[in-house]
Amino acid sequence: MANQIIFTKEAPAPIGPYSQAVLSGNTLYVSGQIALDAETGDLINENITEETHAVMKNLEAVLRAAGFSFSNVVKCTIFIKSMDAFGTINEAYGQYFKSNPPARETVEVSKLPKNVNVEISCIAVK
Repeated sequence: MANQIIFTKEAPAPIGPYSQAVLSGNTLYVSGQIALDAETGDLINENITEETHAVMKNLEAVLRAAGFSFSNVVKCTIFIKSMDAFGTINEAYGQYFKSNPPARETVEVSKLPKNVNVEISCIAVK
């Protein structure tokens, strides 16, 4: 079975040698998204809440391009610059998973692409 590369202009173009997502069978692997505006390429990072919502909207755009939604997500990985922001990120993130939230880990890292504060990837299954 051939893998299908997913790309949408509704989410930021990759900034390296990777795909926005890869569909393999009925499983979608979505690359980490950061808070880049898809149209302008500008960072959306006035505050951590706004930044997290921008990341989630980018994830949603990639999911939608493959015919998936947040209800199909089974696992997320959240990379954050500081665990001090955990509560605020969690509050914004939780708005996208009102019931039956996916499995998840949250990891503090020393640096993220473009010096953002949060990056989130996910795996979804139909």
